[in-house]
Amino acid sequence: MSDTTSASVAETVDAFHRGLFHVLQPKGRGHRSGMDAMLLAALVDDDRAIKVADLGAGAGAAGLAVASRLANADVVLFERSPEMADYARRSVQLTDNAHVSGRVSVVEADVTLTAKARNDAGLVDESFHHVIMNPPFNDAGDRRTPDALKAEAHAMTDGLFEAWVRTAGAIMIPGGQLSLIARPQSIAEIIDACGRRFGGLEITAIHPREGENAVRILVTAIKGSRARLSLRAPLIMHGEGTHKFSPFVDDLNNGRKAYARR
Repeated sequence: MSDTTSASVAETVDAFHRGLFHVLQPKGRGHRSGMDAMLLAALVDDDRAIKVADLGAGAGAAGLAVASRLANADVVLFERSPEMADYARRSVQLTDNAHVSGRVSVVEADVTLTAKARNDAGLVDESFHHVIMNPPFNDAGDRRTPDALKAEAHAMTDGLFEAWVRTAGAIMIPGGQLSLIARPQSIAEIIDACGRRFGGLEITAIHPREGENAVRILVTAIKGSRARLSLRAPLIMHGEGTHKFSPFVDDLNNGRKAYARR
């Protein structure tokens, strides 16, 4: 990812996948997309003509990364915040994204809606092959931030995983794939939320370096599957004593490789 300041000092245009697509993001506030979004996008490995929903898309980095790597993917970016949805729309409209803009759309909607309200908002039942998500990850009691936009993106409320996974299950076709990235502390809530909706969970712990505790987990699951949970080999981001990404992680980050299910 590279960063260049736009005409407005309050926002930046950031290059991903070595400049294959760009994202407009607020500068100095809000949640700025980076490696988490690229790892999440790398979980989608499907060469068919597919529809992908990015729940809580923010400025659209993960969804745009999927569209950048998969030429047959149509992506819908769902975002509740009017300001971030506007960033997503403007990101899609960037000249540098013209090659994917026809396959990416933005819908301003609360992904926790249910039943008819959810369908009316554009989260239509059984209409997506893949759903990706990077849900808010901080407990409500965690350290406060004066940045209201960041607080909205990062605040985890009770039952939020249940609400997001419920929506994913509703809008996904049978056999579709759920993919998400989260903190390791959320693993129990994720497994519980998947319940009978999803099976065949594959969980990968992401460690900064060998011998260091995991900082994220990658999770995939299949709607309606009865396969058992499996823990994949850990993903190590950096070599000892360096901030350089390992070759495999660099490939994931830059869209050269997918982190396919086994």
